[in-house]
Amino acid sequence: MTARHPDPADPLPWLREICLSLPEVTEKVSHGWPSWFVRRMFVSYAEHHHGHPHLAFWCAAPPGVQAELVAEDPARFFRPAYVGHRGWLGVVLDGTGADAPDRDEITEIVTDAWRCVAPARLLDRPGG
Repeated sequence: MTARHPDPADPLPWLREICLSLPEVTEKVSHGWPSWFVRRMFVSYAEHHHGHPHLAFWCAAPPGVQAELVAEDPARFFRPAYVGHRGWLGVVLDGTGADAPDRDEITEIVTDAWRCVAPARLLDRPGG
């Protein structure tokens, strides 16, 4: 059984499992961090990247989602360096208590990121 919340000290295995559950995803190191690709990168792990105080990931996001989530909950979501101007979303993984990430929510965010970059042939199949 998978954990509802990641280990705040090591959320990488939890994020990896979610990413690799999607069709045709591969994992590579990009810019020094584990990243997941389907045609292009859609999620990148960010361990205290550029002074950010949290373990997090950056991901592609549908238009408007970054602004909405950051405004709604800036303790859990942020505009990441370098890719934030393109609408990518930063998601904190080491929160605890009320700020602890929820597996269903993270799975939905990661799946939406996958859909942003996946080829149409994958989106057209059941579950895509």
